[in-house]
Amino acid sequence: MTLGNSISNIFGVSPIKPLQNHMAEVINCVSKLEDFLNTAFDDDWDKAATVFDAISANEQSADDLKKQFRMHMPKSLFMPVSRGDLLSILTQQDHIANLTKDICGIILGRQMAIPKALRSDFIGFADSSVETCKKAHGAINELDELLETGFAGSEVKFVQKLIRELATQEQKVDKKELKLRKKLFNLEAELPPVNVMFMYNIIDQIGALADTAEQIGNQVELLLAK
Repeated sequence: MTLGNSISNIFGVSPIKPLQNHMAEVINCVSKLEDFLNTAFDDDWDKAATVFDAISANEQSADDLKKQFRMHMPKSLFMPVSRGDLLSILTQQDHIANLTKDICGIILGRQMAIPKALRSDFIGFADSSVETCKKAHGAINELDELLETGFAGSEVKFVQKLIRELATQEQKVDKKELKLRKKLFNLEAELPPVNVMFMYNIIDQIGALADTAEQIGNQVELLLAK
């Protein structure tokens, strides 16, 4: 196989489709977070380990797609988006998969016990963060349409609307995070200090999922402005 054919097989007409495929695998990964948390909260660690294995497989698949993208992406693109912009989005997408695996790995490794008083808020917070990632996925899925329309017209307005919705969702995550932190703070005296430290760490990382998704939206918005 020649280098030209190799590039063509991976990228086709443009590198947008491989980027979208990578994000789809990232979403497959992060979407399993709720299932993992529910099994962990039920102390069903065998099932949690099974879900973690599935998350790890998705993360590895996303990592493989990332490496292919980086290795075979042309140095110059004859399109209105730069190589650097696409690689930046790719890195942010990859961070979501890595965070998901890290979150679940810490909880599983420590068989972390979450107080019952926090569980509903914990699940709601995680679900809201995952929803932010899905909204970022929606914006990425419009990149090919943006290219076809030359980053102009009604498609731009539609994507701008998606980005506004993404930002609004991320703000909801922030509010849920503050509420969860406050509840944990009120319970600190009743819990082992080391457990409290790890719970705050998990909360930080779940919040970082939404922050990273918002960064993807911001990167798409920058593409619209160029």
